[in-house]
Amino acid sequence: MNKTKKRLSPEINNSKNLNLIINSDTYKLAHEDINMLSRNEMRGVRMLLEITKPDLILEENNILSTIIIFGGASITEESKTKEKIEDIKKLIKKNPSSVLHKRKLNRLENLLSMSHYYQSAREFSKLASINNQSKSCNSHVIVTGGGPGIMEAANRGAFEANCKSIGLNISLPNEQIPNAFITPGLCFKFNYFALRKIHFVMRSVAAVFFPGGFGTLDELFELLTLRQTGMKNKIPIILFGKEYWEKLINFEYLADMGLISDQNLNLFEYADSASEAWEIIKSSNLSN
Repeated sequence: MNKTKKRLSPEINNSKNLNLIINSDTYKLAHEDINMLSRNEMRGVRMLLEITKPDLILEENNILSTIIIFGGASITEESKTKEKIEDIKKLIKKNPSSVLHKRKLNRLENLLSMSHYYQSAREFSKLASINNQSKSCNSHVIVTGGGPGIMEAANRGAFEANCKSIGLNISLPNEQIPNAFITPGLCFKFNYFALRKIHFVMRSVAAVFFPGGFGTLDELFELLTLRQTGMKNKIPIILFGKEYWEKLINFEYLADMGLISDQNLNLFEYADSASEAWEIIKSSNLSN
């Protein structure tokens, strides 16, 4: 039995073809074509957008200067760490021979011993923000990585002072969302660590480093290197928690071995309280 092939009229064919044309990526305006902007060849354009977008918005919000606060994402409020300790203790009770659970308990107890840094970061941020309320909170604005832990504490202090704070979040393989205390409209998401670092530093008039891991150390040595080489103007670099930092890094050993100069030991100062850290910044006579 012969089947007659149904043929579409020219008008229907033309209409279908026109829809294909209009809905094609090639017909999109270049800046609306996400697929094209995501290509490797367009990396330079994406980097330009990523460096320009925050700069324009911070200018529009009249952000004159910032204080960077770095620190560990794992250092949380005492109550939250205690809850985690109780949870792991229940697991150990069910499985007393678990080496993994005991290791987690040991780590959590160590984090609990550092939970006071969360409160100190919160207090410092609130103190620094309150001291700038007369200037509409546009100078010495707190800026963090926008995540949990010490970053959250710092944004929280500014929030409680009813002042602005900035979050420079980063896109990571493991999903990370900003903390809830950043000023809406001043939280930015970055794809490139290098460009994020530029925005941390470019308006900074001080940096406070609380105990932290690889990320905190990366930012610390980046800033120390910029100061050492004269690529960044003189600003206070404060290591919060002298005992922690002296145990972690033997800066004097670097100087003794001739790898840094004795003068480089003056690139940073120690502080053990929010008021002490703020006094260091005030006494530096920084211009806004």
